[in-house]
Amino acid sequence: MVGKSQIKFIKSLQQKKYRIQHGMFVVEGIKTVRELLGSNFEAHKVYTIDNDLVSAEQVNVELVSEADLKRISNLKNPNKVLGVFKFPLVKPIEEQGWILALDDVRDPGNLGTIIRLCDWFGVRQLVCSENTVDCFNPKVLQATMGSITRVNIVYTDLLQFIKSSELPVYGTFMDGENVHVTKMPEKGILVMGNEANGISKEIADLVNHKITIPQFGGQKTESLNVATATAIFLNEIRRSEK
Repeated sequence: MVGKSQIKFIKSLQQKKYRIQHGMFVVEGIKTVRELLGSNFEAHKVYTIDNDLVSAEQVNVELVSEADLKRISNLKNPNKVLGVFKFPLVKPIEEQGWILALDDVRDPGNLGTIIRLCDWFGVRQLVCSENTVDCFNPKVLQATMGSITRVNIVYTDLLQFIKSSELPVYGTFMDGENVHVTKMPEKGILVMGNEANGISKEIADLVNHKITIPQFGGQKTESLNVATATAIFLNEIRRSEK
C-alpha cells in the first residue's frame, strides 16, 4: 500500500515549484517510462501494477494495486506504470547544426509536440526562454512520448543567448520570405514565438532572416498553431539539405 507521505510527495510534483524543490518529476505510461529507463535519466522510484511491465535493472520498483495507482496518478484512467525521475544534468548548448529556440511558448501540448518534432527531424538542441512552459510539466511529458530523452533542452535568457551566438538567426513572421523558396543553410537558429503574440520585439530585432509559411486558404485564418508551424519549418530545413 502506498503511504500517505508518498502520495503527498508524488502529487506535489504536479506543481513546478515542488519539482524544482525536489529536483524530480513524474512520468506516466508504459512507453514513456520505458523510454526514460533506457536513457540517461535516473529513476527515483517506479510504481506499477505488474512487475513484468518494467524490465530494468537497479531500479526501485514497487508493485501497487490499481486503486493505489489511481491515488497517485494525475490521469482519470491511470496507465499501469508511474515513474518518479530525477532531473537530468543540464548540458551546455552545442552550436552545431540547427538549434530550435522557443520564445515564450506556453501551451504544454505544443511544447511536448515540438520536442517530438525535434527528435523526428534530428534537431538535438532546444533552447527555451525562461518563461516557456516547463518541459517536466506532466502534460508536456505525456505529449513527448519519450522523445525528451533524445533532445537537449536548455532554459536560459534567450535574448542573451542569441546575442552571443554567431549562428544566423531565422525568425517566423507573417510577413517573412516564403520558406518554400528560401535556401536554408547547414546550421542556424530557428526562433518560434508565443502562441498569441509571436516573437517578442527584443528577439525580433536580432533576427537576420524573416521567413513565413504562405497561406493558400481563406484570409480569416490568422495563423497556424505553433507546433504545426514548427513541423513545416523543420521539414523545409531538412528538405533544403538535399
